[in-house]
Amino acid sequence: MEPVEINAGSWYLRALRADDRIDDRPAVVASCLDPEIRRWRRRPAATRAEADAYVRLRAREWSRDERYTWAVCEPTTGEMVGEVELAALDLAARTAEAACWALPAARGKGMTTTALSAVLRFGFAGLGLRRVTYAWAEGNNASARVAIKCGFRPEARQPSAWVVDGRHMDVLVAARSATDS
Repeated sequence: MEPVEINAGSWYLRALRADDRIDDRPAVVASCLDPEIRRWRRRPAATRAEADAYVRLRAREWSRDERYTWAVCEPTTGEMVGEVELAALDLAARTAEAACWALPAARGKGMTTTALSAVLRFGFAGLGLRRVTYAWAEGNNASARVAIKCGFRPEARQPSAWVVDGRHMDVLVAARSATDS
């Protein structure tokens, strides 16, 4: 599938880019340097080369229908301030896993919830997904709030599934289905 742009009102969602008009690599590098994002999410090394590879990988994943990733952008400048994705995409089974991150300047403004809600609407209505899961490590209160605000329902706890700050942490898994209101 070709990347799909989404107008989420106060935020604009588009495929990640690194071209002569828009360069998302500085935002990717910033996400790799941010202690909060690095604490909860796996990130590549904070180099321009790794950021370039990251943007190219996301484009390949779109074309292979493996993962759909959106740069969440300030609509007047196009500046990337976060990322939302449907990963582990299985169009035949109609399932995916949602994930997201936000740079410090975008936190606390409802950006992640707005962007993820728009992606979920696209996933259910546009892609015909029937189920999307969202997982976060216990203690990641921001992700827990996003899950609640986006209508995910608690489903499972995976004991000691992720390592955060050198400690094994439980992972909480929640899900939404196409029939949830």
